[in-house]
Amino acid sequence: MVVYAIGIRPRDSLAMTNDVIATAPRGGFVVNEHLETSADNVFAIGECASFKDFTYGLVAPGYDMAEVVARNLTTRKRQPRKAAFKGADMSTKLKLLGVQVASFGDPFADEIKHQPLVYRDPFSGIYKKYIFTKDGKKLVGGIQVGDTHDYAKLLSLVRSAKRLQSPPSELILGVQEQTDGNADALPDDTQICSCNNVTKGDIRSVIREKKCENVNQVKCFSKAGTGCGGCLPQVQEIFEVELKSLGQKVSNSLCAHFKYSRAELFTIGKVKQLKTFQDYSRHAGTQGSCEVCKPAIASILASLWNEHILNPALTPLQDTNDRYLANIQRGGLYSIVPRIPAGEITPHKLGVIASVAEEYQLYTKITGAQRVDLMGARKEDLPQIWEKLVDAGFESGHAYGKSLRAVKSCVGTSWCRYGQQDSVGFAITLENRYKGIRSPHKLKGGVSGCIRECAEAQGKDFGCIATDKGYNVYVCGNGGSKPKHAELLVADVSEELAIKYLDRFLMYYIMTADRLTRTARWLEKLEGGIQYLRKVVIEDELKIADELEAHMQQLIGTYQCEWTTVVRDPKRRKHFETPFVNEQDDAEERGLARGSPILIDMVSERGQLRPADWPKEVGPMPQVAMDIEEEESVLVGHESMFPIDEGKVIRVGEDIQIAVFRTEEQWYATQNMCPHKRALVLASGILGSADQQPYVSCPMHKKNFDLGSGQCLVPGEEEKYRLATFKVHVDAEGQVYLRLPPMHVLNDALSAKQTVIRQSMETSSCSGQAAGGGGCGNKLLEW
Repeated sequence: MVVYAIGIRPRDSLAMTNDVIATAPRGGFVVNEHLETSADNVFAIGECASFKDFTYGLVAPGYDMAEVVARNLTTRKRQPRKAAFKGADMSTKLKLLGVQVASFGDPFADEIKHQPLVYRDPFSGIYKKYIFTKDGKKLVGGIQVGDTHDYAKLLSLVRSAKRLQSPPSELILGVQEQTDGNADALPDDTQICSCNNVTKGDIRSVIREKKCENVNQVKCFSKAGTGCGGCLPQVQEIFEVELKSLGQKVSNSLCAHFKYSRAELFTIGKVKQLKTFQDYSRHAGTQGSCEVCKPAIASILASLWNEHILNPALTPLQDTNDRYLANIQRGGLYSIVPRIPAGEITPHKLGVIASVAEEYQLYTKITGAQRVDLMGARKEDLPQIWEKLVDAGFESGHAYGKSLRAVKSCVGTSWCRYGQQDSVGFAITLENRYKGIRSPHKLKGGVSGCIRECAEAQGKDFGCIATDKGYNVYVCGNGGSKPKHAELLVADVSEELAIKYLDRFLMYYIMTADRLTRTARWLEKLEGGIQYLRKVVIEDELKIADELEAHMQQLIGTYQCEWTTVVRDPKRRKHFETPFVNEQDDAEERGLARGSPILIDMVSERGQLRPADWPKEVGPMPQVAMDIEEEESVLVGHESMFPIDEGKVIRVGEDIQIAVFRTEEQWYATQNMCPHKRALVLASGILGSADQQPYVSCPMHKKNFDLGSGQCLVPGEEEKYRLATFKVHVDAEGQVYLRLPPMHVLNDALSAKQTVIRQSMETSSCSGQAAGGGGCGNKLLEW
């Protein structure tokens, strides 16, 4: 057995020959705060002295003791107030038997009142134990064995008693680069796109073999990112890393029509005062547009000048959700989400929501953002629904836009016995401050009334957690497919300071982030990370804080509820309320008399209506049999009814919908139903061009279709999906005519009654009645 006795034994043998000098039970001469022994004019310092029954075995306390005695024997000899020894910090760093060891602060603090964090690496011979306060905000003490390189920094943190500006784990592990979460560090067999079962290896192969030049081409050839879109940031990372490995330059350009990044385009627009898409094309782009650059430029313009997004020059740029101020859902129906700041709502307003939902038979659900989602609204009903909501005091919740969604809160001091601050009131202040502000991606906030974090503020783009001194402000967190905890930006600040720093943070993000980049991914790519962000936002290292605050104030000052503006303006309401252009003048006679158009079968579930399920595979649509000799011209309206760079719908027969598109040079007409999921939505899609040939991007899943030929432009699906196209003629008086086949031919191929998704398509896999015949095992039956 080997026993190590670590410590020192005081040499106090002098006391044995002199009974006047008292010794302590554990040895050492007993001294008071002036280091005086029990014998007159006899002092003791260093390892032989016992102060409060404690003997110091380190040299630093001996120096402190010597300082006290020296002062009392010299400069303070005749002063009544003597220097006093109050004990010494036992923190030290040593080398014992070739091993670096250290201790600092109180390494043996009561673990019931404190929280230890232990790291042990037997391979490197390293052991660390750090003691923190229960909330992890202050370092109390610690022990280091084998690695003491950061001893001085840790000792400083303990002595200053300052709040930590980083997670406790970083003091042991250092700042983690999180490369394990980056797509380029994943193995090739990792599934990246779960919607279409696309692996990282599949994406890399497509990039090399197809010689992709941008992410849109990667999406087309691999189908990654063409479903829900949640994997696009990872697809972008893989694309950039693969290009670098091939020795090619990685371009951060917005798209083929703009060689600049979104951040560069934001700066160009601000400096040159660009107000329209045409301005951007002239000063920073090339001829043409697409479904990427139009919404991106629209977002930049909104972040710069904050005009109503449905102003005539801006409407064609908007994606479908923004174009109709509502999220498009299955079957071409829309959802409605009124703003409920911080989730606080009166019984009266709840009654208004219930009344509207019952009147229009809307499916209702409480959202994770403490709001109520009303789903299943027809586009033409949106203004009437919103008029009732606006009259009751509601505003747009902007669930459709890349902007602030909501600021979630707990009840705070309003009701909770643990609350430190009024979290509801502060959350309402923040939500009303930032509502409607367009950004590169959606924004979510949270305010928790205490450290229990009921509002999940650390999982939001910005969040505040109440303390007894104010709020800790966190930024750049998110949930979703790649969750990330927010980082602490600043601690213990007032509401006023929190707002000031959030103004700067949000505006800096809006100015510098790439399109469709959440704050968490933006911070990961920001050189210097959270430390650099603190320098910009808190310390104003770039000297742009005043500009950031002024720009934010301009956006706040020009806010308008987009739906309030629409429902109070008859012209804007027509954008929604007239589903068919050729029925504007006699809608009551021709349109309403025939009822609302069929969009999708609705089924009852748990007492509410929802759309019938989509089959996994939808059979091809019947083709329109075209015979030039049988075609006839049908008047559909005056050219003034068809805005340039947009699509409008006309209805012929009882339920046949045709989309008419007008570009700067040409007119086109196609079926309005996207053959992919049988949704009557194509007229709402964004128009773009490839090699001077215009196409429409379906708003449901972004499949592009050539307007001239009707061909699907997604690689590998050219023959799978195709649109019926029709000739358009405009006479000298501006009357617009379509060349259409006989009505029975159109009915056979495009009648909504025969082509929309029906509940009857959900056939049992053993019924043997699905398209293609056969019994069990038919692929068409795997819904």
